[in-house]
Amino acid sequence: MLRTILAVLFAVCYLILGIPVLFVEWLIGKKNPHLRDISSLRMVQWAFRVIYRICGVKLTIIGQENVPKDTPVLYVANHNSYFDIIITYALCENLTGYIAKDSLEKVPLLNIWMKRLYCLFLKRDDMKASLKTILQAIEYVKQGVSICIFPEGTRGDSDEMAPFKEGSLKIAEKAGCPIIPMAITHTRDIIKDHIPFVKPTHVTIQYGTPVYPNELPKEEKRALGRYTQNIIQEMLDHEKAGSLLASGSFLSYSSQALQIASTTLENSIKWDAFTRTVSPFLR
Repeated sequence: MLRTILAVLFAVCYLILGIPVLFVEWLIGKKNPHLRDISSLRMVQWAFRVIYRICGVKLTIIGQENVPKDTPVLYVANHNSYFDIIITYALCENLTGYIAKDSLEKVPLLNIWMKRLYCLFLKRDDMKASLKTILQAIEYVKQGVSICIFPEGTRGDSDEMAPFKEGSLKIAEKAGCPIIPMAITHTRDIIKDHIPFVKPTHVTIQYGTPVYPNELPKEEKRALGRYTQNIIQEMLDHEKAGSLLASGSFLSYSSQALQIASTTLENSIKWDAFTRTVSPFLR
């Protein structure tokens, strides 16, 4: 409970004390917009790091070297928790905007920081507004801003991913940028299963190799969402297998399976011996 209180207090204090900082950032932007963007990015990243460390989150980061440093990208990830945003945003090396649900646009002060950092708000029940958001994201990428999306459309309640919505992947195709698949594990364990309490958790973030939509065969390009989702699923499966080995669960399951197989074989041998013994009397 203490971790939850400290994290919430820090977030509220940051938003309130950040009001004059927003004004200073606005003044900086008049002279040097890029400097304003980078300083805003680093400040928010610092705040997010403080929050997830207060919550006791430990990170394992795999494959971050796969992210190009000289070009904007479209990050595509599975979605389990609000902490997906907090953690992955803290890892972005370059300016990155997130596509978030429109309800966050109503949160005072937070909405200002999000707009300042090129985040966009998606109205899922309004096709026209959603298209406008996707088009704006394409423009941002063309201007050099990376975008992060969660194509499931909502946070998942289980380890099974919902089918990816294909429309959001058009950002990469139309902007001509690479897709970076991201596999996020264990963020649900931080808070979702025991709200409002946070639990110290070991989170793994995996970055896949870049996918260039315009270099894919037509069939895979036509189903870019499913293609990318399969890559993320493979990374999740690989991480899960690694966790089982590290915890010894895999060996435990294997030992149980061998024991069952051994018992079955032993019983089979005994049955064969029995049938050979009694069969002469049954003729």
